[in-house]
Amino acid sequence: MDILERISKIIKKFSNENIKIAVAESCTGGFVSHMFTNISGASKVFERGIVCYSNQTKIDLLNVDPQIIEKYGAVSDNVVKQLAYNIRVLSNVDIGIGISGIAGPTGGTPEKPVGLVFIGISIEEKMYVQQYNFKTDRITFKKKVLEKIIQFLEELP
Repeated sequence: MDILERISKIIKKFSNENIKIAVAESCTGGFVSHMFTNISGASKVFERGIVCYSNQTKIDLLNVDPQIIEKYGAVSDNVVKQLAYNIRVLSNVDIGIGISGIAGPTGGTPEKPVGLVFIGISIEEKMYVQQYNFKTDRITFKKKVLEKIIQFLEELP
């Protein structure tokens, strides 16, 4: 099944269950939001997507604590937890998704290599954080992040 079919099934399921989502995207630059909104009926489920590419945007729009960014870096589980939680609360939705990573080909360090990405998912009082390292080109990197988010959403009970 292709990715759009999988997203369509999630949208139908979430629509039937009255589940709404919002996404705070950094390294994916709106790709996840773009793919969800390619499906007719997405507006019943997809509340909003915010591209928070810069640290200042994370702080200004999503209330990420600047001290957390300073201490751990924007690409960290601490930041995606805040992105996921804050986008969920600010958007008044059921599921908040936060994404931050290093798509490359530059910008990596030995501690945080190119391809590193954190995905945070906030549902009620639960927080899930996934860490991956996709050593590939930028477009494939974005597709792999989307794939992991889709897989997580498909596995929700």
